[in-house]
Amino acid sequence: MWRTTRRLLSSNRVSLSRLTELQLLQQKLLLLSHLLTVNCSPGPLLDVVVDRYDIPKVCPREVEIEDFVRYHFNGTFFEDGKKFDSSKIHYFDFYWMAFFAVLFGVCSGQILIFFLITFFHEHASFLPTGTMIPPQATLVFEVLMVDVFNPKDDVIVEAKEVPKGCTRTTVTGDYIRYHYNGTFQDGTLFDSSYQRNSTYNTYIGMGYVIQGMDKALQGLCIGEKRRVIIPPHLAYGEKGVGDFIPGSAVLVFDIHVIDFHNPKDPVNIKVTHKPQECNMRSEADDLIQYRYNSPSAFDSPSTTTLGANNVILGLEEGLRGMCVGERREVVIPPHFGHGENEAGGVPKSAVLFFELELVELQKGVPEDYMFVWVGDGPDPLFPAMDLDGDKQVPLEEFSLFIRLQVQGGKGRLRPGIDADSIIKDMFDNQDRNKDGKIVEDELTVTEDEVSKQARDEL
Repeated sequence: MWRTTRRLLSSNRVSLSRLTELQLLQQKLLLLSHLLTVNCSPGPLLDVVVDRYDIPKVCPREVEIEDFVRYHFNGTFFEDGKKFDSSKIHYFDFYWMAFFAVLFGVCSGQILIFFLITFFHEHASFLPTGTMIPPQATLVFEVLMVDVFNPKDDVIVEAKEVPKGCTRTTVTGDYIRYHYNGTFQDGTLFDSSYQRNSTYNTYIGMGYVIQGMDKALQGLCIGEKRRVIIPPHLAYGEKGVGDFIPGSAVLVFDIHVIDFHNPKDPVNIKVTHKPQECNMRSEADDLIQYRYNSPSAFDSPSTTTLGANNVILGLEEGLRGMCVGERREVVIPPHFGHGENEAGGVPKSAVLFFELELVELQKGVPEDYMFVWVGDGPDPLFPAMDLDGDKQVPLEEFSLFIRLQVQGGKGRLRPGIDADSIIKDMFDNQDRNKDGKIVEDELTVTEDEVSKQARDEL
């Protein structure tokens, strides 16, 4: 705590270096006299004594000339301590372009200041509330500074934490998800996304948020943390928002960017490792095993058939064209992910990041097929199937024929399904009279019959 005593007893006791300060003090005290008195002529001012308490360790802004201040106060008489006025009793803040000269140099934030002001008046004065100020009264003001700003102030942005390797920053039209704590300059919390356990999501630069926040959200990296100070003329102005945000309030936001994207963003794929040999690449209908976001090669891989609509579109795209052993980093915007829907712990409108590794690849067959030829099949077919030449093909012989085609790379069964089951179904479909064997006539079907069959036949 420190005390400053400014005495105005006589001009011959004042140095020239303090002349400007004293003139300013007199001007501000004259303003106070207009606010507190009615038809009175103030007498000489004896003392102004200032005691400051709870001065912030960090003072980013001090009160200057023409600043607009918001503060609470209690006014009491020095002689008996009786309260004659209080902003808190009236349930509103006072907004004056200037308050005594002793306010100059005061920090914004939570500061408790005591003013001891001694006046001599020949007549009693009356406040607008009707309270009488007797003549020759010594007034004590206990003031809590709430915030301060200047009508010329712009948004103040302070970077708290910027991730390394940031290659892209936010621009107008991007959609951003971020967490925030919103406080007034005195540190009072008025809102927090953390308390709701939900990010604030909005488009940037399109007027969906207050003007100051629209400016502050420009040029951000994913993961960046910022402190943003927004003056009221770029926030909620003189009206405020009901009981939530008072009029002319300076707002302080500590924000943490979770992610952002643009509605035009594609899936971004970055190959981080490619094996020296790559004989096959993944494509639609292939059965693959892959790991994602897995630091260990011993973690169980996931399995899917590409093109079967089993995974989100962005992941499907990220898994195509891969070699076994290849690794990729894939960034998926929400319109190729889960969109505006929540899914399995993934919040709505989330940008997704995958580290992928292709573990195994089995070439597949088109949808609705169980077996396909790789290239042209045998022509004629039946003699090739009739391995022993007895003009009939039982299940065992048919099964051996199909497996030989697969082993020789001439045919392909649908992966992920038991081969014996597929071959049995194929045989049953060809054994049209259900006598346990296939003859050559049973391989000849009309076009109408073909259209009715499932497309998994020879």
